[in-house]
This record gives sequence, C-alpha cells and structure tokens, in this order.
Amino acid sequence: MTGPYPINFLHFGWIDAADVLLVTVLLYQLYKLLRGSVALNVALGLISFYLLYLVVKATGMELLTKILGQFMSVGVLASIILFQQEIRRFLLNVGKATALERVRGWARGRPTDAAPLAVGPFVEAAKSLSNKYTGALICFAQVSDLTAFAESGDRLDAEISKRLLLSIFNKTSPLHDGAVIVANGRLQAARCILPVSENPDVPASLGLRHRAAIGLSEITDAVVLVVSEETGAMSLVRHGEVHRNLATGELRARLNEWLLSESPAKAAPLKSGAAV
Repeated sequence: MTGPYPINFLHFGWIDAADVLLVTVLLYQLYKLLRGSVALNVALGLISFYLLYLVVKATGMELLTKILGQFMSVGVLASIILFQQEIRRFLLNVGKATALERVRGWARGRPTDAAPLAVGPFVEAAKSLSNKYTGALICFAQVSDLTAFAESGDRLDAEISKRLLLSIFNKTSPLHDGAVIVANGRLQAARCILPVSENPDVPASLGLRHRAAIGLSEITDAVVLVVSEETGAMSLVRHGEVHRNLATGELRARLNEWLLSESPAKAAPLKSGAAV
C-alpha cells in the first residue's frame, strides 16, 4: 500500500510476536520486583514524565522539549541509582539458574550437591524461644552472599545446635541483640546488623526485628526466621513477604521446602499462612 502514511507496522511476523512476548515478560517481571515498594510509585512517575516528553516533542514545543530532553538524557543513570535494590534482586533471580549456581559452587571450591541443612535445631530453638517470649532473628543464606552483613557482627563459624542458639538469644547474652547468619551449614556470625525496610506498606504492628528481616529479604534471596519478643509468634520472611503466626509443623515444612532440605514433593503440605 502506498501513500503519505505508510502502515508498515501491520506486517506482523514471528519475530514481532517473539519481540512483543519478551517485552511483556520483561515488564511483568519488572512489576513483580517493584510491587509493594516505594519504587513502584517512582517508576510510574518516570513513565508519566517520559510520556509527557513524547507529547511535548510531538506538538513541536522546542524549548520545553529541550528542557525535558536534558532530564531524559540522564534517565538511565538516574534509574540505576533509584532502583539499585530492585536491579540487584533481578540479577539475583538470574543467578539462581542451575548452570550459574554450579559455576559459583566450583569457583568457591565447594560441591554444589552438599548435604542439605537440617532445620530441626532451628525449629526446636524457635519453639523454646517462643514459649519464653524471647526474640530471635536467624538468616539463612542461599545464593546471595551475606558476608558483608556477617562482618557487621561477631564471627562464630560454629556448628549448629539448639543449645548454642538458645545461648545466643538469651536476654542476658551479649550476642542476643542482632541477627544470626547461617551459611554453608554453620552459624557464621551473630549480633549482625541488617538493613531496615523502608516499605510504607509494612504494618505498624511489626517491630524493628521484623522490619530488619523484611529489609534483608528485599535485597537478597535469604530466608529469615523471626521470633517476636512481644507476642512469641514465629514468622518467616522471604522475598519481602512475612508469613506470620506459624505453628511448629508449618514452620518446619516451610523451612524444608524453601531451604531445599527436602524436595517439594516430599515436603509437608503448607497451610495458607498470613502474609503481608
């Protein structure tokens, strides 16, 4: 078809279909990363700003176009600064691929098929601490390297045991104020400082311990076990979501599934726990 307004975009082939599909998947993954955070509002603001720039440019407003164009020219750099945590989470998700994880295991000099972590001591310790209304914060490292957070506390590199966990979180212990980091099947460090979540949607009923657990799970793939000092409730935090008021059996089942101690097929069925 000829004319002053060609409609070549109507020639839709397999490459175009794949292009649209990949863009759709990318936008959906971007939405999942930004959902429930302040970054989502910032992203919507940037998109609105870009649409305004396109409208101004199409209408021929040269002065305003030049002014807005200066902002758009640094948009990529500004996006990296504003969304550094979300970009980190996206790259962590990419790094979970089997091939990449095998390379990481080989590079660190340890086998990728190491023995799964036994969750029994953690479940029993959490139950005991819950009955005594003693707070606890235990972080389980997975693909993400938590060494930087471990260095903020006191190095332990100790074998896992219920007695040691109870001793650490005893209210009279100098190590109780902070988080314990578990990595490579050992208690790596205690009294560690975690980043506090800035998500405005976190309920006010959750204290600083829960906010610290959410903050770590927002920027890493770690699973965090929290015991509330006020209510004694046991919770698990993963990917920024809090699963609260877990019973002992449900706590064990979720840890087994999420830490790959058991295959999902063998793990106990999970109840629909509350999440925020």
